[in-house]
Amino acid sequence: MAIGSSRLIAAAATMGRRLVILAAASLVAFAVLHAMPGDPVETALLGWGLPRTEEAIAFLRREWGLDRSWVAQYGLWLERLVSGDWGRSIRTGRPLLDEFGDALPISLVMGCGGLVIGLVMALPLGFFAARHPGGVIDQVTRSLSVISQSVPLFCMALGAIWLFAAELRLIRPFTEPPFERLLLPTLLIALYTVPRFSRVYRRELLLATTSLYCKFALAKGLSPRAMLWRHAHPVASAAMLAAVVSECGWVIGGTATAEVVFSLPGISLFVVQSVGVRDYFVLQFYVVIMAAWMLAIGQAADAARAWLDPRTDSGTGP
Repeated sequence: MAIGSSRLIAAAATMGRRLVILAAASLVAFAVLHAMPGDPVETALLGWGLPRTEEAIAFLRREWGLDRSWVAQYGLWLERLVSGDWGRSIRTGRPLLDEFGDALPISLVMGCGGLVIGLVMALPLGFFAARHPGGVIDQVTRSLSVISQSVPLFCMALGAIWLFAAELRLIRPFTEPPFERLLLPTLLIALYTVPRFSRVYRRELLLATTSLYCKFALAKGLSPRAMLWRHAHPVASAAMLAAVVSECGWVIGGTATAEVVFSLPGISLFVVQSVGVRDYFVLQFYVVIMAAWMLAIGQAADAARAWLDPRTDSGTGP
């Protein structure tokens, strides 16, 4: 009974901390964006090709709530955030729920698909690289790691378009079917995640083999491959979880290059286009969505960590 109560208290405390972090992120986003130089009303009028008269500026400032104090604007924005009325984009005039609802799935499918493919490929590559240090697979993963860190994504994307679309004509990356449009950028994201995951997994496997329980498993007669899988793999999986969590922040915010090159109307491209016109509402909600996404990833990582190591959930662990 006491253990159950302590778990509930710990879960409530964790949730409270994350809500505080989310509120702080919204406040910082609001303050930073409003402190930026320039007037979004004048920028919008200039982009629409309308005269920047005092009447038009006053009307738009009143319509968007920008004529109020910062405290009143933040309170109104926070009220809309909680109620689900996110307002409209200054640049497009469409409701933000519709804009994010159309753009977010594209970024999620491309980013999450690339991470999943990269993780599935990295596990066997990292395992065999640890099984034969200095071997062919170890050299391949090391070379891929160097390439992913030295070659920008847009260069790789342009090269992939030239090779697979123009020369080999295997895919059509700019056609309407979503599968063909998302296939190549998803594979490119996977290509950049495979070496990172595989090298982390290899390193943790090799570190685990120096422990006493792995040496004892070998002394009992287990083969090196069986020892790696049965005893080193669970330890390396926990380290892989941390690497995956760190990469998950790139799923939504880091796909802008691929979206620009492949003309994909994802959330990153939408935000990049909104920066130029000082679209307050888009940028504010984007920061909140990113913070909520990372907090959700953290919650999922805690659950996965508790499943991998029950001591972290029972309170008996370190």
